[in-house]
Amino acid sequence: MESTNFESSVRWYAIHTHPNQEARAESNLLAWNVETFAPRYRSRRSNQYRSEPIFKIKPLFPRYIFARFNADGITHKVRYTRGVHSIVSAGGWPVPLDDALIAMMKARQDEDGLIRLSDNIKSGDEVVVESGNFSGFVGVFERRMKDSGRVMVLLKTTSYLIRVVVPENNVSKVGI
Repeated sequence: MESTNFESSVRWYAIHTHPNQEARAESNLLAWNVETFAPRYRSRRSNQYRSEPIFKIKPLFPRYIFARFNADGITHKVRYTRGVHSIVSAGGWPVPLDDALIAMMKARQDEDGLIRLSDNIKSGDEVVVESGNFSGFVGVFERRMKDSGRVMVLLKTTSYLIRVVVPENNVSKVGI
């Protein structure tokens, strides 16, 4: 019965790291036998000198990683681990994350351990803006902006077309 109680108190928490210290914080937390998850993705950029793209591995959430531990037992150790800036907290106590959130992100990992970002929207696809100032508008997907998480959409209105830039996660393909 004791182990069940202990297991239920082991939760996922968001860890705020120092700038560019995600790998260091992850490594040091692993040394404390703390399970970690630092989601990364493959970023694609245009090469200004050659036609081939440049790929770089980047953190999905810069300056944040996730750690699974018992907050009653080792919060102090986690907080003062090298590379860690703080634990995301409310009222002075770490805020636990839903296990389903971490499971969903882990399910999107490919064979290299990188998160697959949604690339199912192509230029010319009809999309709908799901949230934000242009919520509910339908338009045509034009292109992704350079490594900014934003996209350009040509919105259809009753009398003319408007080109807007919105966050990529605010847009979904019509019919999906």
